[in-house]
Amino acid sequence: MIIAIVRIPLEGPKRPADAVIRQSLESSVIFHEVPGLRRKYYLNSEAGGGGIYEFASREAAEAWFNDGWADWMEGRFGVRPTLELYDCPVVLDNAAGEVRVNGAPVPPPWRRDAG
Repeated sequence: MIIAIVRIPLEGPKRPADAVIRQSLESSVIFHEVPGLRRKYYLNSEAGGGGIYEFASREAAEAWFNDGWADWMEGRFGVRPTLELYDCPVVLDNAAGEVRVNGAPVPPPWRRDAG
């Protein structure tokens, strides 16, 4: 799994939540069909906006974040975004009460016998 962090630096105060929600829902029309994209978290802060993307593979992430992607984003937001890609071999999912290594569940360390 690959995690991508996109930061969109924006000047001024934090964007109003209702505007962020509206814009995010509108853009979900684009992102719901991106091959290999499992999840996208829309972000908002005083420093600007962005997203955290969970892709099934590096190939899928690199296909989306292609050579024209930053230009497209700059056209949408008026600023050039930054992008970081991370391998994500281990996931702790507290909601599901599980740990996954390379996508497969493993015994949670807190449930292992001490002896």
